[in-house]
This record gives sequence, C-alpha cells and structure tokens, in this order.
Amino acid sequence: MTVLSPIESASASEATRSAMRAIASAKRTDLFVAGLGLFVMLVSMGLLLVLVGDLMIRGLSRIDYDFLTSFPSRRAANAGILSAWVGTLLVMLVTAFLAIPIGVMAGVYLEEYAPKNLLSNIIEINVANLAGVPSIIYGLLALGFFVYGLDLGKTILVAGMTLALLILPVVIVATREAVRSIPRIVKEGAYGLGADKWQVMWHYIIPAARPGILTGAIVGLSRAIGETAPIITIGALTFIAFLPPAPVSSEFPFINFDWLNEGFTVLPIQMFNWISRPQAAFHENAAATGVVLMALTLSLSGTAIWIRYRLRRNVRN
Repeated sequence: MTVLSPIESASASEATRSAMRAIASAKRTDLFVAGLGLFVMLVSMGLLLVLVGDLMIRGLSRIDYDFLTSFPSRRAANAGILSAWVGTLLVMLVTAFLAIPIGVMAGVYLEEYAPKNLLSNIIEINVANLAGVPSIIYGLLALGFFVYGLDLGKTILVAGMTLALLILPVVIVATREAVRSIPRIVKEGAYGLGADKWQVMWHYIIPAARPGILTGAIVGLSRAIGETAPIITIGALTFIAFLPPAPVSSEFPFINFDWLNEGFTVLPIQMFNWISRPQAAFHENAAATGVVLMALTLSLSGTAIWIRYRLRRNVRN
C-alpha cells in the first residue's frame, strides 16, 4: 500500500477541489443556458399566441357560408374569398403535381445513383443553397423565363411552376435524408436475396422512406401556400370575380386543362389587397382570410403527421 506524503496529499486534495469547482461551474453554465433558451422560447411562443389570438378574435366572427362562397366586392360586407381559395387550391394542385415527383426522383438519384465526383458535389451544394434563396428571386426568374421568355402568360400554370421551383430544394433534401436514414442492412439483405438495384429501391428503400418523403413534401407545400412575393411578381390578379373552368368535366375525356391558362388570385394576395385599404371592415375581411389560410396550413401539417404515423405503423407491422 502506497502512503502519500503530506505534500502529495495536499496536491491531490487541491486537484479534487479544482475538478469539483469546474464541474459546478459547468453545471451553472448549463443551467443558465437552459434557462435562457426556455425564456426565449416562452417569449417567442407568447408573441406568436398573441398574434394568432388577435387574428382569430378579429376574423372568426366574419367567417360564414356567404364569406366562403362570395366573390370579392367593393363593399366589405358583401366581399368573399371564393375566387381566392379556389385559386389557391388549383395553384397548389399544379405545384404538388410538379414538385413532388421531380423532387423525389432527383433526391433518390442524387443519394443512390449519382457518382460521387465534383459535378455531384456542386449539384448538392447548389441544391442546399437554393433552399435559402429569397422567394422574390423565384418570382423574378418566373417573370423573365416563363411569362416573357416562353410567353406562357400570367396563369395558374405559371404560378404552380414558380412555387414548384421554390419548394423543389426542400423536397429533394427531405427525400435524400429519408433515404439516407434507412439502415444499410435492409439494402444488404435485399441484395442477398438476389434483387437488383432498382428492385431494392422500389420494393424496400422507397416504401420505408415514404413517411419522411411525404412529410418533407407537405412541409414544402405548407410553405408555398403562404407565399406572396413570387405570385405578385408574376402578375397575380388582386381583384377577380370569376372562377376558372373546373378540372373535371361531365363529358369525355372527363378532364379539362383549360383552367391552367386562366388568370387567378390566391389567399395571400386577397389579404394584401384588403389590408392595404383604409376601411376597418376590409381589415376584418383580411383577418378572416388569414384564419382560413392558417387553417389550410395547419391541415396540411396535420395531414403530414397523420400520414407519417400511419406509414410508420405499417412499416413496423
């Protein structure tokens, strides 16, 4: 048994006390940072709840059947959002039809098929950077290329393509992360059973990654549904008192594409139009439109959560 001298014992005790002081200081720092983060979160959530509460108090009383089924009017009491919410749904339909398939295919290709070289690295960096580009840039691009370059006009099709470009990086990144999260043992087991690369992707990887892919796609659509800057840039109408032709008809071939080339407005544009007017009644209409837009956004987010839950439960089973 080694006996420490008094000097060595004092040194060991001092080292122990120093270590304990360092640990106590680290705990105090952690507690301070955690408390600061909690305070910032509570302040942020409080401000958000105040804004949402004010919006709902001012807007809920204005929402009724007539408000949802009437066209805009110069009289606030008679104005409605029929053309705005129909236009929003049609633009979102085009956006989803374009962005989701292209984004998923691009994400799967970049993650599983693209060679790891300089070109693919440049593409990955640009995709990540495009997710942070301001939305007005996409509006200017669409105005110059789609509206004037290709002479497509200021239509629902152009609006859908613009918003599809806006959320495409989000869908690509979400797809890549979802595919990357699948354990490698799943791929190796499928290859061991004799499956080729396409069979592995189609029957194993993509089904397992569907919750993450769909969540990313719906989050992207939730962002697109509230965008105003690119829609204004390409020339969305601020006052529209008609509806485009219905996408589905009663005559063969039962699908109508004439609505793609029609003028349109969306809920954020309608809000912008009303909030810019001095009358208080129009401000109430804008608040009611905001409540409807928020309900649509929350519905998309809730749908994403529900789909992810169901798909993950099916995968476990």
